Amino acid sequence: MIKKIVIILITTLALIANSHSASDGDLILKKNEPSEIKDCFEKVNRATFAFNQALDGVIFKPVASVYKKIPSPIRSGVSNSLDNLSNLVTIPNNILQGDFLLAGINSGRFLINTTVGVLGIFDVANALGITEYEKEDYGQSLAKIGVGPGCYVVLPVLGPSTARDTVASVTNFVGGDAWYNVTVRNDTHYFRDVDYYSSKVTSGVDFRAKNYNSIENLKENSIDFYASVKSLYLQDRQQKIANSKKITSTQDDSDWEEIENK
Repeated sequence: MIKKIVIILITTLALIANSHSASDGDLILKKNEPSEIKDCFEKVNRATFAFNQALDGVIFKPVASVYKKIPSPIRSGVSNSLDNLSNLVTIPNNILQGDFLLAGINSGRFLINTTVGVLGIFDVANALGITEYEKEDYGQSLAKIGVGPGCYVVLPVLGPSTARDTVASVTNFVGGDAWYNVTVRNDTHYFRDVDYYSSKVTSGVDFRAKNYNSIENLKENSIDFYASVKSLYLQDRQQKIANSKKITSTQDDSDWEEIENK
């Protein structure tokens, strides 16, 4: 029931945002500078952002603070395992984007790390010289074929997004994410829906812990924290669509690659 409500909420917000931006006709990939992506629902977005910040202060920040105290090898193993699971979304998007070589490489990495690397805890593939590449998602695939970002939106709990990326994320719930399929949709004897949701919560905590100092510094030094987060997110998103290796200047602990997709 909760899953259906979340999906309906995300889809509704995305469709409203997308319909609002469709009449502009200028939000296309070739012109997707962060400043050109309109904040069509700024008042609602700011209210949602404030809610998310309150939630962060009560839950994610305290948990991340404790998580940071866990020995580094354990945290690295958790991060590796989560990165390994992300290949289940990256690989089909490699294929959709016509990058069959990367699809093969990432498939090899997933097989090696899932087996020899003990469910991805150890990045054995990297040790063997099979390099990790940028993550891909359905929003990036849509962008590659020229679908514009639409309006900037802030989703409850999930955080910054765009109309395009929000609509694209629904694909994960309708067969586009193999991890979701074997846990929530099929609920096999080996995996259950709790495994999927636990991995997503852990991913959020892991991201918050990695970027703990970056986020706190950004909050402390920003005149408008909402605007700073929006700018940072949109820059990072644009770089990912362009497969750029650049890292935005405000980052300290790590890049913001996990911010979306979650």
